[in-house]
Amino acid sequence: MDTPDDRIADLGFARVDVDRAARTGDPEVVYGAGKTPEQVAAIMATLHERHPERAVLATRLSPEAMLAVESLGADVHPVARAATLGPLPTPRGAVGVLSAGTSDAPVAAEAALTVAVHGAGVTEIRDVGVAGLHRLLAVRDRLDDLDCLVVVAGMEGALPSVVGGLTGLPLIAVPTSVGYGASFGGLAALLGMLNSCAPGVTVVNIDNGYGAGVAAARIARSASPDRSGRRANEAGRG
Repeated sequence: MDTPDDRIADLGFARVDVDRAARTGDPEVVYGAGKTPEQVAAIMATLHERHPERAVLATRLSPEAMLAVESLGADVHPVARAATLGPLPTPRGAVGVLSAGTSDAPVAAEAALTVAVHGAGVTEIRDVGVAGLHRLLAVRDRLDDLDCLVVVAGMEGALPSVVGGLTGLPLIAVPTSVGYGASFGGLAALLGMLNSCAPGVTVVNIDNGYGAGVAAARIARSASPDRSGRRANEAGRG
């Protein structure tokens, strides 16, 4: 006879990892694609019951799934195609999410929401694609207050290389499936980012705002005390 494992909540259709927050510092996230609205709601409710003090995130939700989790009291984020249930943690560190164009908004919004759920502050800087470099240069100074960047772009995926040449911050590039036929559903942007000549550019999978957001939040949470101390020293030298 199997011994019950209190690290897992067995819902029949899913075995929910309720121990993940203890192991990694962050609770399990619900990936909504391929799940019924009822399944998404049941998993979110289970995770919220185990972690009532910490927001639970569900991503890639259909409109029907959004309605199902909204009935639980979740906050729905339509642009990000996501929902949160429970309070967001107190932010540590700061992440900037830069997006090339409005068509990249769903992936950028997913990244920004993920950053907040995973405990870092987030600043969104929109519509700074390379077709109008003056827009990016106009916000360059805003990057100095950040610990990590997520840069989201489709088409040829050039934006992370340009940003990487303007700052030494850790930079996570997110290719999107935005573009005409020769973009091959984001493959052109992915290859462009992987082949970036700017040092320090790390690349996640196509449209993976969630993965970029988790990584950026963890970097920012770790970097924040050092950055604060560094600024205090610089102020003292002044």
